[in-house]
Amino acid sequence: MTFQVYDTTLRDGAQREGLTYSVVDKLAVARLLDDLGVGFIEGGWPGAVPKDTEFFRRARTELELRHAVLVAFGATRKAGLAVEDDPQVRGLLDAETPAVALVAKADLRHVERALRTTAEENLAMIRDTVAYLVAQGRRVFVDGEHFYDGYRYDPAYTAVVAETALAAGAERFVLCDTNGGMLPSQVTAAITDLTARTGIAPERLGMHAQNDTACAVANTIAAVEAGVRHVQGTANGYGERPGNADLFAIVANLQLKLGMPVLPEGCMEQMVRVSHAIAEIANIAPDTHQAYVGAAAFAHKAGLHASAIKVDPLLYNHVDPSVVGNDMRILVTEMAGRASVELKSRELGLDLAGHPDALSKVTSRIKELEAGGWSFEAADASFELLVRSELPDAAPARPFALESYRVLVEHREDGAVVSEATVKIRVRGERVIATAEGNGPVNALDEALRVALARHYPELREFELADYKVRILEGSHGTGAVTRVLVETAGAGRDWTTVGVHPNVVEASWHALVDALTYGLDRARV
Repeated sequence: MTFQVYDTTLRDGAQREGLTYSVVDKLAVARLLDDLGVGFIEGGWPGAVPKDTEFFRRARTELELRHAVLVAFGATRKAGLAVEDDPQVRGLLDAETPAVALVAKADLRHVERALRTTAEENLAMIRDTVAYLVAQGRRVFVDGEHFYDGYRYDPAYTAVVAETALAAGAERFVLCDTNGGMLPSQVTAAITDLTARTGIAPERLGMHAQNDTACAVANTIAAVEAGVRHVQGTANGYGERPGNADLFAIVANLQLKLGMPVLPEGCMEQMVRVSHAIAEIANIAPDTHQAYVGAAAFAHKAGLHASAIKVDPLLYNHVDPSVVGNDMRILVTEMAGRASVELKSRELGLDLAGHPDALSKVTSRIKELEAGGWSFEAADASFELLVRSELPDAAPARPFALESYRVLVEHREDGAVVSEATVKIRVRGERVIATAEGNGPVNALDEALRVALARHYPELREFELADYKVRILEGSHGTGAVTRVLVETAGAGRDWTTVGVHPNVVEASWHALVDALTYGLDRARV
């Protein structure tokens, strides 16, 4: 049977705490998932959630899916109610999707205590609803809710639930680890026992894993190795509690580690882009340490690694980062050796291999600064400026020279707090004094510096402060602590990060701001 990749970001993933999708957001996420090449996109619960009902209505005319089939999610008919009279089942048909997913109780305890019905009626609810929807021309998937817990409690009944769903016409019966408490060996044992007990072909089974034991991806892979050919997950592992199985890790492991071509050709390279775009829509910062798609997934810090990578990148990368749309990065820290600095410089378009003296100076300077609390791991722009300053044809270090700056914070009688900064600089032979106000001392200093430079460098108007982070350095205490400041600046279609360190947070900010403007002006001239 064809392998099926089934995404439930828009339904199960949307249950993550603090995550809310608008209808427009859901349409955008669906398009991104289709770009990735998933086979099925579960859009939500029509009839039960008004937003989901609206999503399916708009999807009929606004979604042009190339790879995916849209799926409406719902439940089996209510106990004691004829399936054709159940309004929730009618809502599934009204969604007009080619496929439907039904959640059904697979744990006898839930049947008796949550549904408050009998074991026989639960089976009839499954049988009636599946058969009815199949007769209406729908492809049907049945999610066996609490399958694994139910199988441990009463394997005979849970096995009959699976048999009933498939006999009624369900395309796949999905084994749900709803509480997320399973381990890979337990998943394998349950699937092996179920298929032996019932004769169900494992290819007709699916896997849906929650991540409460941090084993959701591993449990899904274990299920596939046991013969399952339908996997469910969510983008970036979004979902309630600790989340769901991360769809990106699942498909990357299947395709790259097990050699199973589960995505259409050319789609896997979209993985990083899709991951980050969905994170932006969800208003959740991307997890930099996420497997495969995180910014740090192929980042190397130790000098020993860098020496080997210089010979062959795959010596320390488990796959070629480009196959998932990612890049290898070299982090320059106090652990860095000459190889790290050389590789990082080459990554930024600077060749230090032919300048051994400059390479030695940069390496020594990096170690010296890092010992004082500076960090260049996330500040590529500051690192690049440092490297350029040591090259034989180095340009002037700064586009201006500082004479002095002053920052005042005034708490006014009406309760307003206003910051004012004055900078005195020399730029292109001219002495310039500029004053500006801001909503804080750093903002005021940034504004004053821009005012002072604006006439000579009008391109500064394109730069804006995108992010500002302050970190108290380890080993420092109280209000006299040494601080590290990271400034992210955006402009001209790109962004860059600079760093500053000093016991005075304003001075640390000044160093980062000066680097930011210097780097931006330097790039603008390229």
